[in-house]
Amino acid sequence: MQLHISPSLRHVTVLPAKGFKEFIKVKVGSRRFSYRMVFYSLLFFTFLLRFIFVLTAVDNIDRDTKCSSIGCLGKRLGPRILGRRTESTVPEVIYQVLEEPVNQDELQARPQIPQTLEDFMAEIRDSRPDAKAFALKLKAMVTLLEQRTRNAKIQEYLYRHVASSSIPKQLYCLTLRLANEHSSNANARLQLPSPELIPALVDNSFFHFVLASDNVLATSVVASSLVYNSLHPERVVLHIITDRKTYSPMQAWFSLHPLTPAVIEVKGLHHFDWLTKGRVPVLEAMEKDQKVRSQFRGGSSAIVANNTEKPYVIAAKLQALSPKYNSPMNHIRIHLPELFPSLNKVVFLDDDIVIQTDLSPLWDIDMRGKVNGAVETCRGRDKFVMSKRFKSYLNFSHPLIAKSFDPNECAWAYGMNIFDLEAWRKTTISQTYHYWLDENLKSDLSLWQLGTLPPGLIAFHGHIHVIDPFWHMLGLGYQENTTIETAENAGVIHFNGRAKPWLDIAFPQLRPLWTKYINFSDKFIKSCHIRAS
Repeated sequence: MQLHISPSLRHVTVLPAKGFKEFIKVKVGSRRFSYRMVFYSLLFFTFLLRFIFVLTAVDNIDRDTKCSSIGCLGKRLGPRILGRRTESTVPEVIYQVLEEPVNQDELQARPQIPQTLEDFMAEIRDSRPDAKAFALKLKAMVTLLEQRTRNAKIQEYLYRHVASSSIPKQLYCLTLRLANEHSSNANARLQLPSPELIPALVDNSFFHFVLASDNVLATSVVASSLVYNSLHPERVVLHIITDRKTYSPMQAWFSLHPLTPAVIEVKGLHHFDWLTKGRVPVLEAMEKDQKVRSQFRGGSSAIVANNTEKPYVIAAKLQALSPKYNSPMNHIRIHLPELFPSLNKVVFLDDDIVIQTDLSPLWDIDMRGKVNGAVETCRGRDKFVMSKRFKSYLNFSHPLIAKSFDPNECAWAYGMNIFDLEAWRKTTISQTYHYWLDENLKSDLSLWQLGTLPPGLIAFHGHIHVIDPFWHMLGLGYQENTTIETAENAGVIHFNGRAKPWLDIAFPQLRPLWTKYINFSDKFIKSCHIRAS
C-alpha cells in the first residue's frame, strides 16, 4: 500500500503485520526510518493542518469584531506566527507620555505621588482614569522611585569611599606607638639588615621580594606569611620600601619582630639617591595628576552632587580620589630597575595579599624573554572577577586608545608579579608608562580614570608572560562569593578592592585568612585594640 503525502515524502510501504513491534519501512529518498518516526510525523502534519484551518476560520470571523475570540491568540503570542504580524493593544498616548522628558519641576510640584504599588493600584481602582492620566501617574511614581534608588546607591558608594579611604584609628594608634618606641628604645632602631647580612641584598642567588607600603600592619602580615610558608626562609630577602613618615614605625616593628633567618630590609624613599636628585618622572606625574584631579573632579561633594551621571560612574570617580592613587607607593614599581640596579629578578608584592605557599618555584619559571610574569584576568571560574579585558580599564571611545589597542585583549593583575629586571632594562617600559600618564593628563583623565593598572597594561604591552592562576587569586576585597575552601587552595590570595581585611567593611568569612598571621598577644597589637573580628 502506498500513500502519496507530498513530493518530499514519496511513499510508505506497509509490510504484513507480525505484531505491534513489527517495523514499518518508510522510504524518504534513500533514508529509512522506524514506524515511530512515521507515526509522529503524520500526527504533527495532521495537527498543523487542523490548526491552520481553525486559525483561518476564526480569523475570518474576527475581522469585523474587536478580536475577542481565540483568533487573537496568534496576535498576542509573539511578533510573528505563521507570517502574521502582531498589533499592539497599548494605547499610543501611553507611549507618548512615557517617552516625553521628565520635568523635574512639575514632578516636585505634583502632590500625592503613590509611594508603593499598593497605593498606585488603590488610586487606579478609585479614580478609573483614562489612558493618559494612568500614564502620567505611572510615570511620576516610577521616576520618584528611580530617584530614590539612585540617591541610595550614591550614598552607599560615598560611605564605602569614606570607609575605604580613611585610616582606622587602630592602625593610626599602631603607627604612633611604634614611632614613639623608635625614638625611645634603641632596640627599635636596629640597622636592617644587620651588617653581616648586607651582602645578601645584592646576591642574586637569594629569592628577592619587594613590597612598597605605608601600612605597618598590612606589611607585617605579608612578611610573616611569606617567611612562615617558605621552605627556604634562610634564602628569602624582603625589601620593604616606605615613605618618610612611616619609615621609623616600620623600622621599629621589624627591629622588634625579626623574621630570622630571612633577611629584612627597610628603606624610605628618601634613602634612594635618584629620587632626591633632579627631575623624578613618577613624582612629577603624581603632582600633575593631583592638580588635574582637583580641578576636574572637585572633590567628593561635587561628584555626588552631579545629577546627570549614572551611579557606577560616580562610584568610579569617588574611587579615583582614593589616597592610594596619589601615593608614591602605588607608582614606585615602575622604577624597580633603578631601585635595584644589582638584581636580576624580583617578585613584587602588594600589601593587601596573603601568601599561603612557598614562592621559591617562581624563580624556576622560564620567562622566555618577557619582563612581567602575571596572572591573566580574562578567564577563570569566577566570571565576576576573572572577566577583565583592556576594555574594562581603558576608554575605547577615545580615538587615541581605540587606534592603539584591542579592547578584547586579556588584562592581567598587579599584586604578585615576577619581574625580570635584566630583560626590563633592555626595553622602554618605564618611558612608555610616563608618556601615557602625560597623555592621560592632557586629555583631562579621559583615557582612564583611576589606578596604576591601566598605564601598566599599556607600558607592559607585549612584555607579559602568563603564569598559572594558582599563584594569584583575586577579588577577595570586592566580592564575597569566594569560599574559604577555594581561597585556601590558592598560593597567594589578594584582597584587592575596597573591603581590605584591616577595615571594618571587610568580609567577615574571608578575614580569618588574613588575621591568622597577626599575633594578637603582642603588646602593640593589644594596646591599640586590634582584634581578630
